[in-house]
Amino acid sequence: MNRVIPIRPEDPQGRAEPEMQARAMDNLRFIRQTMERAGAFTAISGWGEVLIGITALAATWFAARTTSSASWLAVWVAEAALAIVISGAFMARKAREAGISLISEPARKLVLSFSPPMLVGAVLTIVLFEHGLVSLLPGLWLLLYGAGVVSAGTFSVRLVPVMGITFMALGVLGLLFPLSATLLMALGFGGAHIAFGLLIGWRHGG
Repeated sequence: MNRVIPIRPEDPQGRAEPEMQARAMDNLRFIRQTMERAGAFTAISGWGEVLIGITALAATWFAARTTSSASWLAVWVAEAALAIVISGAFMARKAREAGISLISEPARKLVLSFSPPMLVGAVLTIVLFEHGLVSLLPGLWLLLYGAGVVSAGTFSVRLVPVMGITFMALGVLGLLFPLSATLLMALGFGGAHIAFGLLIGWRHGG
């Protein structure tokens, strides 16, 4: 007796499965890229901000004991350079641990938003120093730094722009009351960095 061997039709679903998987991967890639472009840069290091605040308090102490405007300015220029190094190092470490790219779209937008006020501050620092208006520098620095932080904070966590507004408020006070410049520098670059750094580190890790 001859046995009838059934012929199994080709499974169109099985044949289409690789194509569906490829489409799904393309969709996931597109979603990830879109979120990266629109998302927030979360690699701001709270502990880095705390360390910057501590070094700023030390700079305030040293600057208050200088005997010339040039020496005072040199202390704060050195502090600014140190703050850039600390911020970059801690940010790179946090980004590496979180798997975040430092050349992502939010990161680039953050840097581009923060840089213009800093460049303006550098130019005005030279001009005011040359004209003997050093007493205006603390208020100007706090105000422009705060403006840069607010702008850059648009692409970061919510605490960052709030920190920027705090610096701007202290900057306005510094321009209105230049005799309180040392106290305001300590409160801003020292105290505000430490306070907001602790909050960022607690809420967002690192």
